[in-house]
Amino acid sequence: MNNILSVFIGGGLGSLARYGIASSLGLLAARLKFNFPLATLCSNVLSCTLLAITVSVLSSKTDISPTWRMLIVTGFCGGFSTFSAFSYETLDLMRNDYWLTAFLNVFISISVCFSLIYFITKN
Repeated sequence: MNNILSVFIGGGLGSLARYGIASSLGLLAARLKFNFPLATLCSNVLSCTLLAITVSVLSSKTDISPTWRMLIVTGFCGGFSTFSAFSYETLDLMRNDYWLTAFLNVFISISVCFSLIYFITKN
């Protein structure tokens, strides 16, 4: 399988996983009248965790092929992570005067995702 096909398949699967999380958590948030973008946060945290595990653990401890690494890291994690949605949702919170929620979204997303990648990839 070549790199383009790997990224294509991984990206499609990552996007479907993102859609599933957004659908399920979106229904919950609407029911609870909860305006924090929890689905985006969950997708970003899970994607960062998977990326860090793939890069750190699987790459150094197993014989994962470059094709599989490309499928997981560039394809799946790229399709699953949602930085553009994160940015849009944070700006929307600000525009609607949910400044504290916007700040918490930025702080939690960045600190948790950076920390996960740092601690998982730390040698």
